[in-house]
Amino acid sequence: MESIARLFKALAEPVRLRILSLLLDGERCVCDLMAVLDLPQSTISRHLAYLKNAGWVAGERRGVWMYYRLAEKSDEFREGLRQILAADLPRTGQGAADLHRLRSYLMHKKEDACR
Repeated sequence: MESIARLFKALAEPVRLRILSLLLDGERCVCDLMAVLDLPQSTISRHLAYLKNAGWVAGERRGVWMYYRLAEKSDEFREGLRQILAADLPRTGQGAADLHRLRSYLMHKKEDACR
């Protein structure tokens, strides 16, 4: 029960839900999340650390930047929650707006902006 509670606690913060929604679209650099969510690096990193500790995301350092993606499927319960999030988060007003902002940002982002 403790691990299930940790999963839900991680989802109890709007910023973390917005981050997860963006990661459903694929791996992202912290700088991408900063630009789209208009939040400082420290805030994004703090929420990513919480999501990572709860088992929602995995990260990899490349140069000075960290890149995050959804964690690999680990159990049936988590996968069920992930499917619900994937189906519903992009359809919320905030989720749709964030995805639109992400796609616009990526169209104008320089190839080596995160290096």
